[in-house]
Amino acid sequence: MDRIFINGLRVNALIGCYPAERERRQGITLDLELGVDLSAAAVSDELSDTVNYAELEERIHSLVSGSRFKLIEALAGAVGRLALEYERIRFVRVRVDKPRAAKYARSIAVELEFHKE
Repeated sequence: MDRIFINGLRVNALIGCYPAERERRQGITLDLELGVDLSAAAVSDELSDTVNYAELEERIHSLVSGSRFKLIEALAGAVGRLALEYERIRFVRVRVDKPRAAKYARSIAVELEFHKE
């Protein structure tokens, strides 16, 4: 399976369980790995034969920036389900990194994987 990667997508989101986290947006970073058959696009050089990742990036940014999730797990799940709405995407791996989410660690991250049946 071929892959498209979207790396380092920065979004300010309202995310967290604690009252202080619910008061202001925080920067998070998303990385996506999309499983797609890219053989036709590799020959045709046509956008219609691949995933419009610029459009997907905009949709993810809109979803995350307007969300009010408590857990980064739930946020990752919503992003994964959105990506699978694209017919050509067969699987997606979503990693959400939340800087300064822990006292001693640089960040906390989760990674979820979704497959079409």
